Amino acid sequence: MTEHEARVALIEGCRSLNTLGINQGTSGNVSIRYGEIMLISPSAIPYDLLEPEMIAAMPITGEYGAWSGDLPPSSEWRVHLDILRSRFDVGAVVHSHPTFCTAFAIARKEIPAVHYMMAAFGGPTVRCAPYATFGTVELSAHALRALEGRNACLLANHGMIVCAATLSKAMWLAVELETLARQYWHSLLIGQPAILTKAEFAEAARAFGKYGLRDETTVPDLRQTGTQDPDDPAT
Repeated sequence: MTEHEARVALIEGCRSLNTLGINQGTSGNVSIRYGEIMLISPSAIPYDLLEPEMIAAMPITGEYGAWSGDLPPSSEWRVHLDILRSRFDVGAVVHSHPTFCTAFAIARKEIPAVHYMMAAFGGPTVRCAPYATFGTVELSAHALRALEGRNACLLANHGMIVCAATLSKAMWLAVELETLARQYWHSLLIGQPAILTKAEFAEAARAFGKYGLRDETTVPDLRQTGTQDPDDPAT
């Protein structure tokens, strides 16, 4: 697609966050990789008012923090840029404050393997990164560590981040993560939820390669690469 088309797609993604019920107001932000630049939503502009020229462009490998456009990038540009700079498998990043994900982030609790759909996120947990002020170097560093071997994480007292090869995949993952958080929340109200065992999760992960929204580029799978998972007691 052309850069203009990429900007339009990004705006549509931003508007979808609120339509899908996984964000409120202007608190979320979306970025996509377009060649050697990152396109990212601007700061504090209602999504319905966004126009393509309002989307900020930032060099991925050039001057760190430089940007061009009619408006400055989101205050969370740093974590978006750092993910794209360190994860070459990632083409899009979505950050938002959905209710159930944010509730677990406020409690500083990770989401365990409560459902086989957790396989979509690269491992048996969606970790919760430690707290740091929004937009800071510290927050970005915490998020990168929580995303090791994963394509989603929670941010303590803040919200969530998902990343994927494409914007459509990232949006799909964002909805799935909030759905899982909501299901986990309700299972806790019933009683102690049953967490999938290591063997059960591994079997689900093997089968998951043929399930869900797919694209030509996928996030590396720890089980396929043999990389040790620090959250798996058996590794």
